[in-house]
Amino acid sequence: MKTIFTAVSVLLLMFSATPSVAQSASSEDLGAWYILMGDEKIAKRWVLSYDFQYRNHNIMGDLDQLLLRSGVGYDLSENNNNLLLGYAYVLQDIDGLIPEQISEHRIYQQFLTKQKFGRVAISHRYRFEQRFMRKRTDLRMRYFLSVNVPLSTQEMKPRTVYFSAYNEVFINMKKEAFDQNRLYGSVGYVVSPKIRVEAGLLNQHFGERKRNLLQVRMLTSNIFAN
Repeated sequence: MKTIFTAVSVLLLMFSATPSVAQSASSEDLGAWYILMGDEKIAKRWVLSYDFQYRNHNIMGDLDQLLLRSGVGYDLSENNNNLLLGYAYVLQDIDGLIPEQISEHRIYQQFLTKQKFGRVAISHRYRFEQRFMRKRTDLRMRYFLSVNVPLSTQEMKPRTVYFSAYNEVFINMKKEAFDQNRLYGSVGYVVSPKIRVEAGLLNQHFGERKRNLLQVRMLTSNIFAN
């Protein structure tokens, strides 16, 4: 119980230390992302990946983005070093004098590799995106580093409480290279060998703007690849 309390305390301190949290609550309303994502093995080394995200300007009911993403990957080694080709559709809701919705299509290639050091599981993901929007196209690189640590047991098994965190940086392939950075921390629970749930906070930094979001995730997998 002490380790769980410590993880929650670290999570709260990490985000209270960010400049955006230091702003008053009225200046930046808390948004929320609700996510279902997973990986399913469809052959010995072939994996189907899927990701559905409902992103809100507030906690619920005011759509910011709807993201639908899927891909097929191949493990270069057993359950690791995965190369993937995928497609994503993004519907962006734009507020303004005349509210509108903008669609974006993405083709992406990625490489995912995993490491384990005792109880600590680390993942590195490198993703290259080709983005097709209404009036322009863009190229973007993303690097994602995540860590999962079981707290209530020695390994990630059913009824385990765990700590999860990640950082992801987005780099545009143009003069203004920096796109955004996302820092996330959460507490999760292993429901079954195929299902995990997490709830935490995401700090999103893009341009001159920083924003905090509640993130609730359900992760499904028959290989626990995520």
